Amino acid sequence: VQLQASGGGLVQAGGSLSVSCAGSGGQFNRYHLAWFRQAEGKDREFVGRIRWGGARPDYADSVKGRFTMSRDNADSLLSLQMTNLKPEDTAVYFCAGDPFYSDPDPAGYHYWGQGTQVTVSS
Repeated sequence: VQLQASGGGLVQAGGSLSVSCAGSGGQFNRYHLAWFRQAEGKDREFVGRIRWGGARPDYADSVKGRFTMSRDNADSLLSLQMTNLKPEDTAVYFCAGDPFYSDPDPAGYHYWGQGTQVTVSS
């Protein structure tokens, strides 16, 4: 599957933003999907995941209660809605997918979107 991230941008602290990831070329509904982010000079960090079997998403503690993931298998779309954004949320956000792997370690995902920048000003 090919993944294409979009959205992101610049927002003030406390604001909201959404990023999306469109899938093509594969059985999107059979992929575990996840969001990661990478701040400048830091390692790629798990944000949240949603498995293909319809389980509820789960999130990193740092974003729990503020970020919401959803998937629309009919439109092959993964979304991440971010509210109450903080300057420490500033990063490039990546979507990732894999038919078999769904752990928080990014090393196991075979398919990645190109990343989209989210910048939160204080």
